[in-house]
Amino acid sequence: MKEEHVLREFRDFLMRGNLLEIAVGLILALAFSQVVAAFVTGVLTPLIAAIFRQPNFASSTFSIGDGIVRIGAFLDAVVSFVMTGWALFLVVKVYNRLRKPVEEDAPGPTELELLAEIRDELKARRTLG
Repeated sequence: MKEEHVLREFRDFLMRGNLLEIAVGLILALAFSQVVAAFVTGVLTPLIAAIFRQPNFASSTFSIGDGIVRIGAFLDAVVSFVMTGWALFLVVKVYNRLRKPVEEDAPGPTELELLAEIRDELKARRTLG
């Protein structure tokens, strides 16, 4: 009996809310991240390499005493982050342009109209009572 209760509770947990929608969204996000990564590494990074005549900044280092600071690795990460952000910005911009505009609902009553309705309702109650 306790096992059935636990299984029922687990089933209810899985069926609660929109777990399936979240899972689909996560899977699509993971697939989309591969698209963005391919765009960054296959298109944007080679363009930067063509402009600066270096595929990356990994060779950029400097020494402080006996230590070597590999600033290039940090610069590569920053450039990759900015390029990924730029790619996502462009995708969202295109998506927003292609998306149908949301139809606005008809505007509701104004504050003055609501107050008039309340007044009329109070008058009707007084005449009945």
